[in-house]
Amino acid sequence: MSTADRGGATRRAAALLGLGVLLVACTSTADDGGGTPSAAPTTFGAPLQACPEQPDRPASGAQTLPPVSLACPGGGTFDLGRAPGAPTVVNLWASWCGPCREELPLVQQFADVAAGRVGVVGVISKDGVPQADSFATDAGATFPNAYDRDGALMDGLGIQALPFTYLVDADGALVFTKVGPIASVDELRALVAEHLGVQL
Repeated sequence: MSTADRGGATRRAAALLGLGVLLVACTSTADDGGGTPSAAPTTFGAPLQACPEQPDRPASGAQTLPPVSLACPGGGTFDLGRAPGAPTVVNLWASWCGPCREELPLVQQFADVAAGRVGVVGVISKDGVPQADSFATDAGATFPNAYDRDGALMDGLGIQALPFTYLVDADGALVFTKVGPIASVDELRALVAEHLGVQL
């Protein structure tokens, strides 16, 4: 084989190796962040609480959230088509959401203050398990969260960005929508007092 032939063969081999590495990298990224959600994601290491039990009655009110049912990593399911049974804060977040990094610890602080009086449920939206798990752990989140890997709730709401926070009364009526991040626990307490009638 001539020097030119050996050089051509070497370049082809290098190109094929590079293509193989690229294909593996693309597959790995796609597997981490997309695909079909599992019925009950169990690979979260963050100590998330189970989603609260809900009454067996449909959500009712002038406006309600889309009737999406989601598995919760801590156990149970969160069915937005059913009444929550208690005034509830529903916070949509994801690891790819920059403002969520500061907001999620505030939601946890609010959940601690509101325990037993106002429910707090996060919805992990369009996110991979490893990314969301790391994000929740870093934020110290333990309040109940539902896992919406494909973003069914975001799609039903027609939203593309996060965070969004929804206040829902005990019957499931959507009474207030906060677009963008919550700036403080006091802000969330004031919103709950004004729209859900619960003083904390």
